[in-house]
Amino acid sequence: MPNKLSGLQKDVLSLYRSCLRATRTKPAGTRPNFAAFARREFEKHVKMDKKDFGTIEFMLRKGRRQLEIYEQPGVTNIAG
Repeated sequence: MPNKLSGLQKDVLSLYRSCLRATRTKPAGTRPNFAAFARREFEKHVKMDKKDFGTIEFMLRKGRRQLEIYEQPGVTNIAG
């Protein structure tokens, strides 16, 4: 029986999926750059203490703000 995900875990996965969906709106040549950037940002914090709710919530807010910026049509490439 699979483990149930907590609300924060669902929020993190939702943000990750939103990041990957946003890459589809970018030029075909730069999509891998956006996907790789998103993956790296999430992997940086994979070992974060799952009980550190304040930090996780802060990182979610920060990620959502970054996503809003990168979703803008004028942003066509990203450097890692």
